[in-house]
Amino acid sequence: MNQRIFLSPPHIGEAEAGFVAEAFESNWIAPLGPNVDAFEQELASYVGAQGAVALSSGTAAIHLALKLLGVSRGDFVFVSSLTFIASVNPVLYEGAEPVFIDADETTWNMSPRALQRALEDAKRAGKLPKAVIVVSLYGQSADMGAIAELCEHYGVPILEDAAESLGATYRGSASGTFGQFGIYSFNGNKIMTTSGGGMLVGQDLEALKLARFWATQSRDQALHYEHSQLGFNYRMSNVLAGIGRGQLQVLDSRIETRRAIFDRYAAAFSDTEGVSFMPEAAYGRSTRWLTAMTLDPKATGTTPEALVHALAEANIEARPVWKPMHLQPLLREYAYYPDLDIPLGSVSDQLFATGICLPSGSSLTLEQQNRVIDCIQSHLSDSHRLASMLAANGG
Repeated sequence: MNQRIFLSPPHIGEAEAGFVAEAFESNWIAPLGPNVDAFEQELASYVGAQGAVALSSGTAAIHLALKLLGVSRGDFVFVSSLTFIASVNPVLYEGAEPVFIDADETTWNMSPRALQRALEDAKRAGKLPKAVIVVSLYGQSADMGAIAELCEHYGVPILEDAAESLGATYRGSASGTFGQFGIYSFNGNKIMTTSGGGMLVGQDLEALKLARFWATQSRDQALHYEHSQLGFNYRMSNVLAGIGRGQLQVLDSRIETRRAIFDRYAAAFSDTEGVSFMPEAAYGRSTRWLTAMTLDPKATGTTPEALVHALAEANIEARPVWKPMHLQPLLREYAYYPDLDIPLGSVSDQLFATGICLPSGSSLTLEQQNRVIDCIQSHLSDSHRLASMLAANGG
C-alpha cells in the first residue's frame, strides 16, 4: 500500500525490446547504426521536420544548435527564465551571455511582452541577441506565433527548446518546429525516453549534416583519423535509438493517458479554494507531461514546500515548479526582463513560490493517483484547520 510513487518514471513497453534485440543480434551497439538512422527519420516525420540528428542529450542538441546559429564569445542569447538549467548551460559553454525573459501568466511560457521590451532595449543599444531560446514547459508550446513575429521583425533566429513538449501542438503544428532549430529530450523522466538522449530537428539539411559531423568528433573523411574542426562526443547509440523507436510508436497513447491524469486531478480539486492548475492555451494542445498545480498560501494555509514534504512522508514524489534562472546563484549577474510588476516580483517568481508538480507518469494507476489525491486533500484539510485555529487565537 505504501509503494513509492514517482513523479514521472520511465514507461517501457514491448516494442522497445524488439528493436534492442535487433541491435544486439546484429552487433550494432555503437553510436551509429540502423536504429539511429531510422529513429531520426521516424521522429522527423512525426513532428513534420525535414531532418533530425539523434544525440546523447537535449543539452547536446541545444549546444550544437547554438553553434549552427553562430553563437560565440561575447554574444547575447535571450532565454526563458522559467526553465531547467540545461536550457542555459550551452550558452555559457560558448562564452555567450544569457538574458532572461519572464513567463506569461496565461501560458507559463515565454512572455511576448517581456521579449518585446528586451528586443527594443537591445536594438537601441546596438546589441541584438544572436538567438532566442524559447522553452515550452510541462508539455505546452509557447506562443510561437507572437514570438516568431517579434524575432522576424528584429532578424533574430529562434531555437525551440521543446524538451518537455514533444507531442504538443501550436495551431495544429508540432512544438519544436517553429524555429530555425528545435530540440527534444529523451531523459528518463520525459514523456518518451531512451534512458538518456536528445534530438536536434530542423528544415536545413546541410546544417543538420554539419551538426552530425560535429557530434562525431568532427572526423574528416580520410583513411587515418583526421580532424580540422573542434568536435564532440554527442551521438546516440544504436541500442538507445532502438528504445526510442519503440517509445515513439506509443507516444500518442501516452499523451492521452497523461491528459486523463491531469483531468482527474483537476476534477478532484475543482471546488478547492486556492488551488488552480497550469492553464491550457487556446492556441494549442498540451501533452500535460507534468500536472502542475498552484497553491494560494492565504486560501489554503500551506505552501508547495510543505506539500512536497507531506507527500514525501507518504512515499510520494513531487517537486516545486522550476526555480527561475534569474534566481540561480550561478546566473544572478545576468539581465532579466519581467513580464508584470506583481507583489512577488514577476510571473516566474510567483509560479516558483506557489507551484508544485504532481505525479504524472503514464504508468500511474488509478489507485496510485487516488492515493496522491487523498494525501493532498488530507494535507490541505489539516493546514486549513491549523490556520483557522491560529486565527481564532490571534496567532
